[in-house]
Amino acid sequence: MPYLSRRHPDIVQKIHIGYSFDKRPLYVLKFSHRSRTPKNAIWIDCGIHAREWVSPACCLWFTGHVNFLGYKLRIGDINIKIFYINTGVCVCYLQNRMWRKNRSKHGNNKCIGTDLNRNFDAGWCGKGGSRNDCEEIYCGPYPESEPEVKAMVNFLRKRKDRIKAYLTMHSYSQMVLFPYSYTKNLSKDHDELVRTLLFKSELKRAFANCSPNSLASIFGNLAPGGSDDWAYDQGIKYSFTFELRDQGRYGFLLPQHLIKPTCYEAITGIKIIASHVINNM
Repeated sequence: MPYLSRRHPDIVQKIHIGYSFDKRPLYVLKFSHRSRTPKNAIWIDCGIHAREWVSPACCLWFTGHVNFLGYKLRIGDINIKIFYINTGVCVCYLQNRMWRKNRSKHGNNKCIGTDLNRNFDAGWCGKGGSRNDCEEIYCGPYPESEPEVKAMVNFLRKRKDRIKAYLTMHSYSQMVLFPYSYTKNLSKDHDELVRTLLFKSELKRAFANCSPNSLASIFGNLAPGGSDDWAYDQGIKYSFTFELRDQGRYGFLLPQHLIKPTCYEAITGIKIIASHVINNM
């Protein structure tokens, strides 16, 4: 991050938004052609879950293509948040490769860590979440209890009228999902979100399980407290979750030679959704 902002100060800005549970600084990279007039923006985040290593890898890869993408699509700003500061990633490297949560500790809890993607204030801790701090899907003691989540939502709330698309990168299963995850009810924009994905052959090739029924609550169990549902409820209509490669052969242990094609698929999906957003603003 410091390297990019120093080398390309004309288009890259590093913004400090807070601190993690263990006091590590949290940053957002803002890619923009400088202007005094506030511009519309797209948000992308990667690495909310510690074990999903291909997600932050693709965000880092994507930073090398943002200037070109912005020129081609006439996007205003692109904000990228990479959760590589999540101390859970350190646990993945040193102790438990399948670690999912962060490393926070609350009160007299027996276990450490909260699932950051169960901690947003969107159907928080309903069915599909857990109040047991030893579970992988522990939702935390209350919504936005985790400083990583709080920093992110504070940043987005202040800019929600300008952020036109929210994209969050996860793995694995090669799906593109949209709200809702915390309920089986359809969102009021369901038909348009379907149209965003439907009949896009490039998207279908990249994400094998992309279909008109890409509701997270249909494809799997309910998942309350998710970031995409929260973003949608804030008024960011085009909120999507990308589940990157693969479909289960390697799972979270995706080999190195598959990283680059995975990132190409991700950027294809981003460009398709960004184009739709621009054409429908």
